[in-house]
Amino acid sequence: MIQIYNNTEEINTTAADLFVESAQKAIATKGNFTAVLTGGSSPAGIYKLLASDAYKNKIDWSKVFIFWGDERWVPLNDDLSNAKMSYSTLLSHVPIPQENIFEMYKDGVTPEDYAVEYEKSIRTVLGEEGKFDLILLGMGDDGHTASLFPGEAVLQEQTKWVDAYYLAPQKMYRITLTAPLINKAEKIVVVAFGEKKIHALKEVTTGEYNPTLYPMQLIKPVSGELLFLVDKVAAGTN
Repeated sequence: MIQIYNNTEEINTTAADLFVESAQKAIATKGNFTAVLTGGSSPAGIYKLLASDAYKNKIDWSKVFIFWGDERWVPLNDDLSNAKMSYSTLLSHVPIPQENIFEMYKDGVTPEDYAVEYEKSIRTVLGEEGKFDLILLGMGDDGHTASLFPGEAVLQEQTKWVDAYYLAPQKMYRITLTAPLINKAEKIVVVAFGEKKIHALKEVTTGEYNPTLYPMQLIKPVSGELLFLVDKVAAGTN
């Protein structure tokens, strides 16, 4: 489902409300809330809202478990780190136990080995079903999501929940959740706004199925809900 908003402020408010709603429902139902954060600049406004007085007290953060959809393989204090951005805008401002936060980076190991370790952490928290309550995703101008980039072998992965590989165009390693794991989620929320997203959004949502070129097309929940929160500009209706 695509929901179109006037501006990013409306998108941020909707996403924050969905986060709170999902958290309250999951905690009431099963005692914890498992969420996947996204990186880049798009979610910063959402995270700042969740950390504000108007939102943060609506969630029992002691029962929240945080993972990431993907990460650049850089130290946690690097400006390119998705985790660093998430801490500065949200996680450092709410009372969530450190042991409930699973950063997608670890010193002293290879990204490939840590992908295996990260998958074990997910299984420990979620069990063998591997069903997150909420996954937040962004979408690149090229139609990628998480670190599922066009033309990369990771797009064909069917068994691993987490994978790591060297992304030659960016000259760096990336670690990412795979499409099969993402698709298990109860709710997947994709945030996209701005003129640069017009082409990719149109191709992903109404174009021919070609996930090798537009990896976001791989995101098709098994039994959950997929929701695109976009502005009028990205939707081409402005």
